[in-house]
Parts: sequence; structure tokens; C-alpha cells
Amino acid sequence: MSVAASPDDLVLPFTVEALDVRGRVVRLGSALDTIITKHAYPPQVCRALGEAVALTALLGSALKLEGRFQLQTKTGGVISMVVVDYEAPDRLRAYARFDGARLEAAGQLSTAQLIGEGHLALTIDRGGDMSRYQGVVVLNGEGFEAAAHHYFQQSEQIPTLVRLAVAEHVSVQGSQWRAGGIMAQFMPHSLEHRAKADLHPGDAPQGVAPPEAFQEQEDDLWTEACALIATVEDHELIDPLLAPEQLLYRLFHQRGAMVFETMGLRQSCRCSRPSILAMLSRFSPQDCVDMIDTNGRIGVTCEFCSTHYDVDPEDVTQAEP
Repeated sequence: MSVAASPDDLVLPFTVEALDVRGRVVRLGSALDTIITKHAYPPQVCRALGEAVALTALLGSALKLEGRFQLQTKTGGVISMVVVDYEAPDRLRAYARFDGARLEAAGQLSTAQLIGEGHLALTIDRGGDMSRYQGVVVLNGEGFEAAAHHYFQQSEQIPTLVRLAVAEHVSVQGSQWRAGGIMAQFMPHSLEHRAKADLHPGDAPQGVAPPEAFQEQEDDLWTEACALIATVEDHELIDPLLAPEQLLYRLFHQRGAMVFETMGLRQSCRCSRPSILAMLSRFSPQDCVDMIDTNGRIGVTCEFCSTHYDVDPEDVTQAEP
């Protein structure tokens, strides 16, 4: 491996046929750093947002060519809201809302503690005539990794393991926020490995364990895959000198991993002056009057990219909603 940095801002799909596992690796560099630096968030908020962006890239990249995927939290925590948009095939944008006073008083907390209790919504919009899908996960002081596990367990019933890591990387070129992640899913082909435990009969006395036949047993292949992925350290997920292909070789060289074409990622916001004018035109005339500042203008700042739009009220009246 050359000492040159490996490519960033990508998703690498892979399969491990011997373990009936398929998955994706995500590596984020400048795309994530651009999202974060546009907002000047405190480091703890940057880490939380970085985890959310990495998870969104892992999940949203399943859309392939078209569609939108959105991750959104709404909680009573210090970080009350996180929103990440992925627009296929490669566009990412994100922002977070937090209570600065509570954050300063809280000290050093984990992402799970900062988010607190509430809900996580995952929305898939494949566009066209396809129906929109939304899955909601209850957050009980858990982080994004645990939330992803709960989502797949209750919504798709696919054994899934997610690992995420975020850090500010410092080098002679300066500092940069980086994130990485790996997601693996157990997708068995053989009937033997597809077999599930029978449903609990429901009539066992309280406190009595059900017979072994009714206990959910984890497949040996999936157990092995989880054990291997558990050895991944955070720095391996974000190391600019460790290519995702090398990481997969470290994990599965004895079993053999097959990788597919990488999918690029970039920071890109959909806001524009025409879209801002269209949005303002949907307000009532009185609401628009109330928005006018002392300079006779309407100021709008995009929450995703912090771009400020200075709007002439006359332009709003001429815009089409």
C-alpha cells in the first residue's frame, strides 16, 4: 500500500459468500468536514452529526440510482434534532439543533447521552409513483449504532451489525473531521441457515424458560461474522492511510471477501434562490410583511448549509409557489 492517502467520501459494497454476509463500508473526509465547518458546531455535536451522516450514507446508498433517504431524530436531549438527507446517487447534507447552555453545563457526554430519549425516523422516498416508507425507532438513551440494530430487528428482521466512528484528524495539512462505518447483514442462501426458531407456545408458567426448540439461536456463520467485525477499532474506520479494501482483507481474508464498484459521496445542498422564493410565496401576505427587517428585506438562512439569502419582498410577490 502506498503511503499516499486512500480515497475518501465513498461507499464500498462487499459480500462474504462463505459467511452469507453482505455489507458496505463508508469513508467520509472532505464531504463531512464541509458539512460540519459550515456550522461551527462544538466538537461533541460534530461527533454526533458525523455518526448520523455515516449511518445515513450506509443506509441511503442502497437506493443506488435515484430516490431520497432521510434520517431525523427528535428528542428531549441536549441535541434535540439531527437531520441528514441523502439524495441518490451521491448527495449529502445535514444539520443539528442543540441547546448551547445545556451542552456547556453537561460536560463530556457520549452521543447517546447527548441525544437522550425520543424517536428516530428513517424515511425512504424512491421517487416517481413509488410509495413513501418511514420507519420509526424509539430512542431510550441509545446511540445511532443501537438505533440501527433496533430498526432492522423490528422492521426488516434482518440480522444486522453496524459500527461507526468519528474523529477530528490532525495532520501537517491541518485538521479535518472524518467518519467511517461498516454495516454487515446476514443474508443466508441455504434453507438450513434460513431456518428460524419456532414461535414460543405462550403457555409456559412465568419464570420458566421455554424449551430449547423455542429459543432464538444465532447462526454460527453470523456469530463468526460479528466476532470478526467486533475486532475493528475506531481508528481503522477513519484512517486515511487504510483503504476500505484493506480493512475488509484484514477482517475476512480467511473467508474471502468480494468487493464491488465504489459509490462516491459529496456534500451538496438543494437550496437556491428560486426555491427560497417559492417557499416564501406560500406564506400569507401578512406573514411576509412580518418577516421584513429594518432594511426592508427578508433574510433567510438555510439550516443545512448556512447560506444566507437576502430577498427583496417584491420578488416574493412575483414568484410562483
